[in-house]
Amino acid sequence: MLNFQLENISQLPEKLKKLTDEQRQTLEHFLAENAQPNYHELISLLEAQDDALHKFWTPIAHLNAVMNEESLRKAYEACLPILSSHHTYIAHHQKLFAAFEHIAHRNEFHQLSCAEQKYILDGIRDFKLAGVDLPPEKKKTFAELSIKLSELANTFQLHLLDATDAWSLTFESTEALRGIPENLQAMFKQFAAEANKTGYLINLQAPSYQAVLTYAEDRELRKKVYEAYQTRASEIGPNAGKFDNTPVMYEILSLRHQLAQLVGFPDYASYSLTTKMAKSPEKVNDFLQTLVKLAKPFAEKEFATLVEFAKTLGIKTVEPWDVTFLSEKLKQKNLQFDDETLRPYFPLSIVLQGLFSIAEKLYSIRFKPAALPQWHPDVKSFEVQDLHGNTIAHFYCDLYARSKKQGGAWMDDAQSFWKARDQKPIAFLVCNFTPPVQGEALLTHDEVVTLFHEFGHGLHHMLTQVEVRGLSGTHVEWDAVELPSQIMENWCWQAEALNLLSQHFQTQEKLPAVLLEQLLKSKNFLSGLFLVRQLEFALFDLGLHWKFDPNQGPEQIQQTLDYVRQEVTVVPVSPFNRFQHSFAHIFAGGYASGYYSYLWAEVLSADAFSLFEEKGIFSNEIGRQFRTHVLEKGGAENADVLFKNFRGREPDLQALLKSYGLM
Repeated sequence: MLNFQLENISQLPEKLKKLTDEQRQTLEHFLAENAQPNYHELISLLEAQDDALHKFWTPIAHLNAVMNEESLRKAYEACLPILSSHHTYIAHHQKLFAAFEHIAHRNEFHQLSCAEQKYILDGIRDFKLAGVDLPPEKKKTFAELSIKLSELANTFQLHLLDATDAWSLTFESTEALRGIPENLQAMFKQFAAEANKTGYLINLQAPSYQAVLTYAEDRELRKKVYEAYQTRASEIGPNAGKFDNTPVMYEILSLRHQLAQLVGFPDYASYSLTTKMAKSPEKVNDFLQTLVKLAKPFAEKEFATLVEFAKTLGIKTVEPWDVTFLSEKLKQKNLQFDDETLRPYFPLSIVLQGLFSIAEKLYSIRFKPAALPQWHPDVKSFEVQDLHGNTIAHFYCDLYARSKKQGGAWMDDAQSFWKARDQKPIAFLVCNFTPPVQGEALLTHDEVVTLFHEFGHGLHHMLTQVEVRGLSGTHVEWDAVELPSQIMENWCWQAEALNLLSQHFQTQEKLPAVLLEQLLKSKNFLSGLFLVRQLEFALFDLGLHWKFDPNQGPEQIQQTLDYVRQEVTVVPVSPFNRFQHSFAHIFAGGYASGYYSYLWAEVLSADAFSLFEEKGIFSNEIGRQFRTHVLEKGGAENADVLFKNFRGREPDLQALLKSYGLM
């Protein structure tokens, strides 16, 4: 059982060092006694060591993300070089690499299961990518680069967290908040009370930022909040230079480039894509450029409509801080509803109940509350069972925004499935939703979609049946990891499913037919603008890592983004926009040279869901097939094979365009 009540925090680095030293000694002794081990002898040892290290590190890393405080932050930072050094020690272990190669060349290799063979072959590939064949001096350089990169990623994230928490505005009255719905004003009042202030407090956490940009009629307030948000962790803005990520980003890119060249690749994108479905920067670029050609004309028409509509509201020149506000107003005009109208119909308790019901229909599983150790009063835990009442997995929900918690939403591995030890998986589902106001947690439809997305990742982790621990759950090619999450989003746009997800928190009324119809019509509202925004992110990420020039300075980051925007962007960009300084996906997450994977996997998910549309959105037969061929398989086979096994053919790009309404 995981323990989130960490004791003697300052001693955590010392304890980690002791654990990794003991594991090294055990491994060295094993390899000295077994120069040519068989598969099961070797893997059982490696899995046991990996599991022990994972269980030690998981509470530390998780709390650092969701309950960040100074003593833990210092301990976490001190642990990073120890952890990175240990991973590099494993990756550069010549005898361990030789053991993998020995297993691959034994006659008994073909008697292993498909997953076991793949684990060995993937391992050999990863040893080589980590520089196992490098001479000692270059191995040392690789290790130093790896340690420094882990430290820099943490620094980037901390700068962003601190910059987000450092800014706020308070108001004594609601005069400046006109246009913002009363329930969101109540949220601002609650924020002020939590900060021991009177009146109303606006901060840069997602629910607050979105509320102002979407509804505030005060254009200057929108601009002020927008500028504070878009300049976070940069050299300009309200906290100019205090948490500046400029040198951090440049050093990350420089070290990644060095690391890639050290093992024989021309650039980091080529290195990173070796293990992904797409395989090469050229293929990713072709994929993205094809989508740009298809989507940009739609986006241009949508923005032109927005500009014309702005004139009716007295806005002659549309600025970036106007776009979300105008989009919401235009949606209200065309569809006669707004997101806040829907919020009372999506109390969290009903949404979870509906989500569980849909998962039960599709995948023959059930859910009940659990009592796992928690780290915050808001955290809930659940048990996943099969239809016979047998425990399959557990998961945590930590869903509300708060200070000292990283922004965004994610699923993470709290405990891995381990068939050999009958160990059940546990997932973390973390979001930053609008906190409960007066005790009631009401979600926007966007938040419902986010919850389904992360729950899809959770299902991938929790329903795995792969006997090899290192290939279970979400251990798949990076550009396929979003398939299970994105496919779940589709049920949020189906009338039958929404009937299960909605119930007015006071009247218990289901979502009225007129609101349901308007919501479904809104699915592809300004979808061209959304798509080109995603393409901007993906092309920027690819360009940074593919075309990085070590002879140029940090200015090339902004230049790369400017170039991409000239080719792709439709909405105007303010000169103070420093989006890149908060692009944690690629600088502090796992998406470097991989942000395109959201769109790549969306092709897969749209095409996969089309089979549910053909056979019935609650079809247990199709759900069972998706569970069998995708969710349970993890990385046991290549993702393209798993998709074809489910769909019966290659993925079809047209499915993505259809899902966006761009056909």
